[in-house]
Amino acid sequence: MSDSIIPAVPHQGERLLLPLTAEDFGPEFRVVARGGVRRGIRLERAFWVTLKQMAESRKCTIGMLVDEIAHAEQGNLTSAIRVACMRGMADETLSLRKLASIRTITAILVACPSPAFALSSSKKILTFNAPFQQLVKRQLPTAPNDDARHDLKLALDLNVADIFARLEANGETPVNTGFVIGVGERRYRGQLNVVRAPVAEPELLMAFVFNG
Repeated sequence: MSDSIIPAVPHQGERLLLPLTAEDFGPEFRVVARGGVRRGIRLERAFWVTLKQMAESRKCTIGMLVDEIAHAEQGNLTSAIRVACMRGMADETLSLRKLASIRTITAILVACPSPAFALSSSKKILTFNAPFQQLVKRQLPTAPNDDARHDLKLALDLNVADIFARLEANGETPVNTGFVIGVGERRYRGQLNVVRAPVAEPELLMAFVFNG
C-alpha cells in the first residue's frame, strides 16, 4: 500500500478552481505604516486577504510584512508583495499536504491504544493499528496472519455518505455506528466512533472500536 494519496481525477465539466469574483480582481488602495514609514500600496483584494492571513499566522502586522518585503526587494514593491503572497501560500499548502497523508493517519492510529482503522468512501480499510489486527485475529481466527485486511468484509449500520453528512451537520462531532466484520462464515459485531480523517482528497474516515 502506498503512503501517498492520489487526488481524484475531476469529472468532465467539473470545476478545478473556485470561481473568481469581481471583488477578487478589484484593486484596493491602502496606506501601510511601519517604523514611521508610510507606504501607499494598490493591490487586488485577494492579495490583501492573503497578507492578512500571513500576518495572523506569524503573529505580526501587515506593515511588518510589507517592510520586510520592501527591504528584500528594491524593485516594484507591489510585484514583490504578490510573489511573497504566492510563495507563502505555496509553502503553507506544501506543509498541509505533508500532514494530510496516509502516513499521518497511520501515525494517529498507531498512537491509539484501542482498535482503529482508516476507511475509504467505498468501505475499503486502507490502514489500521496493531490492536485492530489483534481484534481480528482473536475474533476471526481463520483470518490470515499477515494482513488483517485480506478477505475481510466490513458492513456499517450507517452508510458512509450518511456519516459524512452527520459530521458536516454536527461540527465534526464523532458519529457512533454499529459495524460487522467477517471472514468466511465468521462474524464479529461491535461499535465504532467515526471521525473525518485529516485529508482533503479523497475523503477518508477514521474509525475507533470502543467495545472490542
